[in-house]
Amino acid sequence: MAKVSALLLPSERRAISGLAGLYASRMLGLFMVLPVLALYADGLAGATPLLVGLALGIYGLTQACLQIPFGLMSDRFGRKRIIAIGLVLFALGSTVAALSDSIVGIIAGRALQGSGAVAAAIMALLADQTREQVRTAAMATIGLSIGVAFAVAMALGPWLAAEAGLSSVFWFTTGLTGVGLIVLWRWVPAAPRRVKHQDVGMDRRQLRSVITRPDLWRIDISIFALHLVLMASFVAVPLRLVDAGIEASWHGLAYLAIMGGAFVLMVPLVIVAEKKHCIKPICLLAIGTITLSLAGLGLPLSHGTGLFVLLLAFFTGFNLLEATLPSMLSKLAPAGAKGTAMGVYSTGQFLGAFLGGTLGGWLSHAFGLDAVFLGCAALALVWWVIMWSMPNPPPLSSEIVSLDAAHGDALDTLLERLAEVAGVEDVMLASEERLAYLKVNRQQLDEAALSRLLTPPEKHS
Repeated sequence: MAKVSALLLPSERRAISGLAGLYASRMLGLFMVLPVLALYADGLAGATPLLVGLALGIYGLTQACLQIPFGLMSDRFGRKRIIAIGLVLFALGSTVAALSDSIVGIIAGRALQGSGAVAAAIMALLADQTREQVRTAAMATIGLSIGVAFAVAMALGPWLAAEAGLSSVFWFTTGLTGVGLIVLWRWVPAAPRRVKHQDVGMDRRQLRSVITRPDLWRIDISIFALHLVLMASFVAVPLRLVDAGIEASWHGLAYLAIMGGAFVLMVPLVIVAEKKHCIKPICLLAIGTITLSLAGLGLPLSHGTGLFVLLLAFFTGFNLLEATLPSMLSKLAPAGAKGTAMGVYSTGQFLGAFLGGTLGGWLSHAFGLDAVFLGCAALALVWWVIMWSMPNPPPLSSEIVSLDAAHGDALDTLLERLAEVAGVEDVMLASEERLAYLKVNRQQLDEAALSRLLTPPEKHS
């Protein structure tokens, strides 16, 4: 098994920084609306709590419907071209929303924003631009950028809206997308090739095996439920802050303090989950924390200091699950099927956002703000029960190794021999990519045996 440097090449650094920035700026534009729309809805013609909730979540519906088609089109027509089309659609949606003085216009703009569903195409381009030795770190950078974008959006959205009105949030997003187009064409290098990566792209042949696995669909349910309760809660949380005597112009600082505290509390728990191999108990703790905090927000506890404690608990649980659920998915997904599993996972996330906004708006419209939190708490309790029976994921990790051309016709027998190596739990050979995708238990892996097996016979000394 040839040793290849894991240091980033200059082209890889440009690709990772540019594409992570694109991904983050897009999510920033989607998230900035969450803490402000319910506050400024009174100035929109036809606004009702139900329609406000629909406006918050509608992007998830178009995103869920179009992410796979956009990914497939990027395979056929080119990554950059499809990403550019998606960014233009996103900018168009932002402009429609910025020019609208009615809630229907905001809904149309948000739906158009979601139609630029280029997440899969961005990930595929990143995979094209990076070697397998650094691809995991590159994908982790994208994940980190999303978390940073969410925290920044919580602070930036309220400040922009307080200074220049709701439309300024959408105009800012339009401008940011314009910068993103320049970054795409001038900073991100041209991809040397377009390859269908098993660890990134959706493979319809693997879809049945992924969606019928009980452990994987529990994770899909988890990300669905997580974004459902998040989106539903933002129909009510901004108004609850106003009820607590906090002016809209100060909401950004309030969210910044809460998100900062949640991050500090979350990090040690993520480390414990990974180091002690206790991801399931930590996830149950996070879901339980979300359930109790939502219940508290629907009761008289949610005033004064109690409101901030409950929001801190909610976002600690949210951030903890945002970090641990993808890790669980990576451990449990079959070798070479992580891209397919992640596609189903992302679809669940977007559908949860859509249904959460709609449900939160309906509950607020029909029964009031408290009902939003209590209804979400009831759903979170069901979610906790579903996750209770899930086994703790084994301490597995993914390994991608290059196959030398000299293996040639021996690939069929290589598959069997790889499966026999101690610590290799699952293996899939991708002959077109000349790669082997392994799921390994590093505590038991016989690395010497694996290295000997993957070294062509004529290279043995």
